[in-house]
Amino acid sequence: MDHVYKVIELTGTSPIGIEEAVKNAVDKAAKTVRNMRWFTVTETRGYIEENKVAHWQVTIKVGFTLED
Repeated sequence: MDHVYKVIELTGTSPIGIEEAVKNAVDKAAKTVRNMRWFTVTETRGYIEENKVAHWQVTIKVGFTLED
């Protein structure tokens, strides 16, 4: 079947780690975006506080199929 995809960019955050930041972004988008199929990590950043990694930010592009 032929599909047409739309791509959106999201940034998820987490104090736990990179995977949790991605999960947070996808989970939040899932509340309003249907038919998500894939994601690509485009950027990973971290926040340092008192000489320790305190927070992660991960930017992803998410592809979803458009409905007929």
